[in-house]
Amino acid sequence: MTPEEIVKRLSRPRVRFTRRAPQSVEEDHPSRGHPSADLPRGDHDLNKDFYPPAGTLIGAAVLVPIVQRRDQVPTVLLTKRADHLRDHAGQISFPGGRIEDSDADPDAAALRETEEEIGLPPDGIEVVGRLDTYITRTGFEVTPVVGLVATPFKLKLDALEVAEAFEVPLRYFLDPANREVHSRVWQGRTRFFYVYPYEKHYIWGATAGMLSNLAEILRED
Repeated sequence: MTPEEIVKRLSRPRVRFTRRAPQSVEEDHPSRGHPSADLPRGDHDLNKDFYPPAGTLIGAAVLVPIVQRRDQVPTVLLTKRADHLRDHAGQISFPGGRIEDSDADPDAAALRETEEEIGLPPDGIEVVGRLDTYITRTGFEVTPVVGLVATPFKLKLDALEVAEAFEVPLRYFLDPANREVHSRVWQGRTRFFYVYPYEKHYIWGATAGMLSNLAEILRED
């Protein structure tokens, strides 16, 4: 998929919040496709009792960095959070964080956090669109900002936050067979979530949910 195709598909008008939370995990199994909906995307997609989260939602933004390599095979740049962090330690994520008062908009917040966490400057990233807003069970309203990353580039990881950065071919996420549904018992109840297992990495939770959204958009006719 070329950068032009990615930009074209992301720029198509889309109705915000076009999904409803499935009534069961079987209903949203990859083999059944994606249901229509009227709720925002989020952790509740497979766990309807996660919505709405308690309290006031906190605005956040992440960058979904798509890298166009010389071989014309686009990749998605992901990070592994440091193991010592209090929240989501060791999990795979996109660079990003809370939207600060000094940020002009979610795009600016995503670019700022990306430079702080992995050293990619804003002038090397072309923002080409956004995915659907994603609501987490912990009360964050996340805006995923898609950006094309110019090559070559050199990363400078903030060791306090990021343990590793790696790339996954975009075509891996575009293949519906690679998206799995797993479960865990949390606080005495079974919770379901999306997973993209890639080599040694276990990509799950909100990151996997946003990647699923990206794949839906880029697969559209």
